[in-house]
Amino acid sequence: MLALALLLALALLAAYARPLLATARLGAAYGARVACSCHYVAGRPLGDCREDFEPGMGLVTLSADEAARRVTARFALVLRQSATYREGWGCQLDRWTD
Repeated sequence: MLALALLLALALLAAYARPLLATARLGAAYGARVACSCHYVAGRPLGDCREDFEPGMGLVTLSADEAARRVTARFALVLRQSATYREGWGCQLDRWTD
């Protein structure tokens, strides 16, 4: 019985792992893009930019590289995405890193 429960748990994990990772990646990308625009276009402090996030974005942390004009968002310290400010273009997502 325990083996069957373990097998079922592994099957559920395998079925939902990809969609969960895709959702986490999307959350990191959203956070990077919104925070980059908030910080570099609107000129607000990075800490205030969290107010622009949608509900449920509590696991996203932000950091800024002022020299590169880049904001990186990390989802649950696992997945990350960055957006860079480019004069005349605004903030653009960087290429996926993983």
